[in-house]
Amino acid sequence: MSNRPDPFAEISLDQLRARTSAKWRHYPADVLPLWVAEMDVNLAPVITDALLALVRNGDTGYPGDTPYLEAFAAYAASSWGWEPEISRCRAVESVIAGYTDTIVDATDVGSTVVVTSPVYPPFYSYLRQANRVVIAAPLGPDLRLDLARLSVAFAEASARGNGAFLLCNPHNPGGTVHTRAELEAVAELADRFEIQVVSDEIHAPIVYSDGTFTPYLAVDPAGIAIHAASKGWNLAALPAAIAVFGTDADAARARFDAGKHFGPTHWGTVAQTAAYSQGGEWFADVLDSLDRNRHLLGTLLASRLPSVRYHLPQSTYLTWLDCRDLALGDDPAAVFLERGRVAFNSGPTFGTGGEGHVRVNIATSGEILEEAVSRMVASL
Repeated sequence: MSNRPDPFAEISLDQLRARTSAKWRHYPADVLPLWVAEMDVNLAPVITDALLALVRNGDTGYPGDTPYLEAFAAYAASSWGWEPEISRCRAVESVIAGYTDTIVDATDVGSTVVVTSPVYPPFYSYLRQANRVVIAAPLGPDLRLDLARLSVAFAEASARGNGAFLLCNPHNPGGTVHTRAELEAVAELADRFEIQVVSDEIHAPIVYSDGTFTPYLAVDPAGIAIHAASKGWNLAALPAAIAVFGTDADAARARFDAGKHFGPTHWGTVAQTAAYSQGGEWFADVLDSLDRNRHLLGTLLASRLPSVRYHLPQSTYLTWLDCRDLALGDDPAAVFLERGRVAFNSGPTFGTGGEGHVRVNIATSGEILEEAVSRMVASL
């Protein structure tokens, strides 16, 4: 048992219900929310201090990118042994804007983008709005990449023009951490079929001891990766992200630089700079607590809902539950909400393979997790 402090135990349920963010205001007050990817924690003190300094100094002008890029590059080197070149990094508005813009720049209207479902719903919506065709190469039953399916999808995308692959690394939902060997196989397929890979790596900091994060650009210099501190340090309200172009992605970088793109706010870059450069101790406490929570949820389900199949995540705080044996239909989240007043993410919104599943956010206190499982039981 760890002796590290638990940041999720510092805030009461009443204090959480006083929050005005989407997680706590989207549903009526009697609903226990474990859905959207917000963490039930206080802000890291170093980030609080950095933001307060902006207010005290009237420092509310336009953002400067260099400290942000330098902090990220140092963090990547110390955390993953990967040293991105700052000259190949671009500060962007957000992770979604980063992957949408880089894919739009790399493809034509009507081109095909491959995703590995079930996957984060905005992987579909923003690209379809940009008039790209999104097709799925579903993950295997173990939530790992199915390279045979990926090869077929790449061939289809290539036949239709200049295709792309939007990789989720680590994967949301389910927390799969792709191995170096898997990513090398993806890079080989991408080269064979001339597919531009863009890797969303927003969850990269949140990897547990049984997983090892491999940056996609460490195996494919022709790729593009999008990074941010927003998930690891709970900064959704202060968006900023970084698009990193591989050493063989000069053409993609030139296309990006030739266009107009929204950048981050000054608040976002300052907050994330503090996170990357000074937020390590706070984050270690959070990760330790999340590690306990991922095992706690497994224990609770095994004891109280053994027919629910639980995929223990290696990364993220967004777990994936197979509820098909409960006979609650394609969307068990709707049943849990109506009958138990507990809110999870609806599995079908994650695409093929999401039917009969729910996504559960475990970034909360152990007491709230226990109450959530009790409400699931009551729903039956």
